[in-house]
Amino acid sequence: QVQFVESGGNLVQPGGSLKLSCAASGIIFSRQSMGWYRQAPGKERELVAVITSGGIRNYADSVKGRFTISRDAAKNTVYLQMNSLKPEDTAVYHCNSNPPRRGSWGQGTQVTVSS
Repeated sequence: QVQFVESGGNLVQPGGSLKLSCAASGIIFSRQSMGWYRQAPGKERELVAVITSGGIRNYADSVKGRFTISRDAAKNTVYLQMNSLKPEDTAVYHCNSNPPRRGSWGQGTQVTVSS
């Protein structure tokens, strides 16, 4: 059974930082491209960052230069370091494979950026 468990979300002030973690199971993690996605209230889920099995990274324009995705194959974990956070980054953040596996979305972790 494929499972993704996200953690690390919190309430943070604008300009602050957070690091999200996602533990994956049920997949051959080392061979899988992984992505971080987010969904804000009233909006569709969007892909914000991707890291391939070879370590190539891509980012949505809205987070480029502020967010960094990384992975630890030994821990089957993918991370998202978020710096210079803005109110518009407020959302529930999920990880999944890329492209995402339908039916494998976890609970996500809430990130709220507010003063």
